[in-house]
Parts: sequence; structure tokens; C-alpha cells
Amino acid sequence: MESVIEKLDAAGLRKTEIRIRLYEYFLKHKPAISQPELEKKYAKYADRVTLYRVLSAFEEKGLIHKIIDMHGTARYALCNEHNCHDGHHHDEHVHFNCSNCDKVVCLEEVSIPSVKLPKNYKAVKYSLNIEGVCNDCKA
Repeated sequence: MESVIEKLDAAGLRKTEIRIRLYEYFLKHKPAISQPELEKKYAKYADRVTLYRVLSAFEEKGLIHKIIDMHGTARYALCNEHNCHDGHHHDEHVHFNCSNCDKVVCLEEVSIPSVKLPKNYKAVKYSLNIEGVCNDCKA
């Protein structure tokens, strides 16, 4: 696996402290996270606008993808490095929203079922969110 520095370099992004810290965070944590949650964690390294710009750059370069959770909040999770690249996201997997703990997790092993669209309709992005109780909360 490429190092964080190599990954940012390959994406054509400057290797600033906040970018390195955020990308390391995404590599280590599976649940998707919102910008306000990141603001709390990284307040001493970056302000709200800087975090927004970093998240936007990561998303644009295919490093992370955006998930809208059951509350309408944008959350971000690491892209599968084989599916996404600069300007092209292919995150056709299920996102699971836990109604108990509010975690949002990418279920990359669960594909979105094929949908037959009416004639002359063309899908450009797929998203499937499932709400339920996660494995950690089921007990």
C-alpha cells in the first residue's frame, strides 16, 4: 500500500499537515464521518473553511466519497483505491446507517442491485442507504 505522502502526491495534492492528518484518519477509521465531527477533532490544525476545502479536494481526486446519512448530513469515507480516481467515483456499494449509534459504514461487499430504468434514462450515480442496527449495537 502506498504511503499517505505517496497517495497525496499521486493525486496531485500538496502535502500539508492537515491533508496528511485527515488522510491518515480516513485510512484508520471505517465509519464515515461528518465535517462538524472533523472540525472538533482537528480544530487546532484547521478552521471550518480549510477542512471543507480539503474534503472537497479529496472527493474531487477520488480519495473519499460523500454519503448522505439518514438525517441528511453529509459524511465522508475512504474510497476503494481500485474503483475511484480523479473526478470519477465508482462507489456502487451499500451504505449502512445504524439507527442506534448513528454510525455510517460502507459495505463494499454488498453491491447495489441492478435497476432497469425507463427508455432514454441514464443513471450517472448510484446510492443505496440501508437503515438498521449495526453489529456493535445488536446485543
